[in-house]
Amino acid sequence: MDNATAPRPPEAGPTRDRAALDLSAIQALAAGDMARVDALVRRRLASDVVLINQVAEHIVAAGGKRLRPMLLLLAAAACGKRDAGGDGVGADAHQLAAVIEFIHTSTLLHDDVVDESDLRRGRSTANAVWGNAASVLVGDFLYSRSFQLMVELDSMEVQRILADTTNRIAEGEVLQLLHVRNPDTDEDAYLRVIERKTAVLFAAATRLGGVLAGADAATCDALHDYGLNLGYAFQIADDVLDYSADEATLGKHLGDDLAEGKATLPLIHAMAHADEAVRALLRRAIEEGDASAMPTVLEAIAAARSLDYSLARAHDYAEAAEAALDGLEDGPHVAALRGLARYAISRDR
Repeated sequence: MDNATAPRPPEAGPTRDRAALDLSAIQALAAGDMARVDALVRRRLASDVVLINQVAEHIVAAGGKRLRPMLLLLAAAACGKRDAGGDGVGADAHQLAAVIEFIHTSTLLHDDVVDESDLRRGRSTANAVWGNAASVLVGDFLYSRSFQLMVELDSMEVQRILADTTNRIAEGEVLQLLHVRNPDTDEDAYLRVIERKTAVLFAAATRLGGVLAGADAATCDALHDYGLNLGYAFQIADDVLDYSADEATLGKHLGDDLAEGKATLPLIHAMAHADEAVRALLRRAIEEGDASAMPTVLEAIAAARSLDYSLARAHDYAEAAEAALDGLEDGPHVAALRGLARYAISRDR
């Protein structure tokens, strides 16, 4: 197990006053490019193996905001990338955004199998419909298809970034497995997991946007830092929702993390601030993956104000993400990136 201490967000000061777009304006700004990406995703998902098409269509039809590919497109545009023929940021960016989406979707398929999940985005998971074997194998297909698309772009730098990223994601999956039903998981261990499982793909998407635009090394590094901190903020906020959201809005069962024996930041913080008796109850709930202990867990989280603490940590990372953009020239696409940092910590699903 990696014993390195997870990075803390840099000091970013109070809430930033730079212009930022809201989610609807961001989606409108990226709509043309995202439509091309969605069309490419559907086209390149096609296989002569019927089951692959069925599972892939089930995943695509489930929707989602396609946040990760959108980040790549916005980062490329923020660095001035435009297609001379009027094709938005260009076919290469659309293809690489599809690669990011394929990688992300494959991890969802594998995650749902490992976690034994039966609901995602308000719909039955693929493994609940077709079984674990089909989900794992179609996830493998998506991984391999993403690398086919990547190789077509004929860029060793792109291939290196994505090879390193997918390797880190795989490490994150194993690292998380080591912490399942482990009540001794602390905040640093938790952050190491979400760095690999979530933040590195955000960081790859934004860095690759800069790379495709021909941005200098400092700008690409800044975009990487933005994506990494955004990924931390997004995942911490997501883990808060598992203890606070409306289940119908969230599109999955509340308390899933507890049922899976995962100690996320709200529960980690509550355990650290509970008295000995309550701590023993929380430890048992994690060790047994006991969803029936949810009322006790929620009481402990409320008593320790652990949701407030966790959201404050998410805000720290969101602020750091915005701070990383300060060297980029202001414009609508940078405002969109700022807006996504704010959206990550204010969403309800």
